[in-house]
Amino acid sequence: MRAEALGEGETGMLLVGNVVVNRVIAQCGAFKKVNTISKVIYQKGQFEGVGKPLFKSSPTTRQKNLAKMCLNYYTRWPARRALFFKNPGKGKSCPKTFYGPFIGKYKQHCFFGPEKGLKNCNI
Repeated sequence: MRAEALGEGETGMLLVGNVVVNRVIAQCGAFKKVNTISKVIYQKGQFEGVGKPLFKSSPTTRQKNLAKMCLNYYTRWPARRALFFKNPGKGKSCPKTFYGPFIGKYKQHCFFGPEKGLKNCNI
């Protein structure tokens, strides 16, 4: 969460955590066999922050508590049903789709839902 959204503050980190939990729950599309937090985080090519120094460093107590909130099914718009997020860059608008339809934006992160027609997307 921190490696992907530290600059977006606590709410931004929670929204990223919300997406991670959604992927575990969804069991559809590219996440059909990705049924643990670890599998989601390390799924090839999914999170840019994995492997960077911030990802590998120890989280603060507050950051651990934010992660626990997500594990206890914290949800908030625009990540409530999101399976993807993207930071298009400062001052750039969100694309209408990114592996699914655009749901909403928080600061610089754009959130996207599951593709229409995916079966068993239970988020």
